[in-house]
Amino acid sequence: MKISVVMAAWNSQATIATAIGSFLEQDHPDKELIVVDGASRDATCEIVRGFGSPLITLHSEPDKGIYDAMNKGLARVSGDAFGCLNSDDRYARKDSLGLIAAALETADLVSGVLHFVREHDGSPPVRRWVPVVHRKGAYARGYTLPHPTTYARRRVLDRVGKFSTDYRSASDYDWLMRALEIEGFSHAIINEVLVDMRLGGESTGGLRSVVNNAREMLAIRRNRLGSGMIDMALFLNLAKKLKQLGA
Repeated sequence: MKISVVMAAWNSQATIATAIGSFLEQDHPDKELIVVDGASRDATCEIVRGFGSPLITLHSEPDKGIYDAMNKGLARVSGDAFGCLNSDDRYARKDSLGLIAAALETADLVSGVLHFVREHDGSPPVRRWVPVVHRKGAYARGYTLPHPTTYARRRVLDRVGKFSTDYRSASDYDWLMRALEIEGFSHAIINEVLVDMRLGGESTGGLRSVVNNAREMLAIRRNRLGSGMIDMALFLNLAKKLKQLGA
């Protein structure tokens, strides 16, 4: 099974080498990394090119945000399955993609454990996100998944399509809701840590980011599930995010 990994990047010279290195260390042989750069003004592209790997393709041009960049990556996916690795994250183990490929033999989407870290320096994680298997109706009860450790088969991408560009930080939540809650694709869990996610991104960068993310998720539930102006999931998801922020 070939796995395509999409990486959106912009002025990522401080972290992208670690992220790409963790991809190249994966022992799963059939893989590709699609780096979509938003016309960085630093050395990001030079670092990517410096790896000189035939497993990596680089596309650099201005974009309209992270989800626009990720959509450009999705359009270039050639694998049987795909997922996304942020340019400041890294795979936690050398067999992460191998575990994903094995699990996708019997499920349409799979999710593994995610560790939140402050830096990729070997320090203990500050938080651990252990996903649970999706069940119909779960999103109305505050269900979420760790996007960095969730991978899907190509047929899911063909059905669900691109990420929405209407949101700044919650379009991955929207995409997964469409795949699982609306389209009804099957889901399974990998009980291993697959990715170390560095805190400080669009949805974890501070109280304002957390609140804005919660608002976007509520808007998505209104649109997709017909939720009211306020729902139970808003408070449950906000509590999870605040716990993450205080870690």
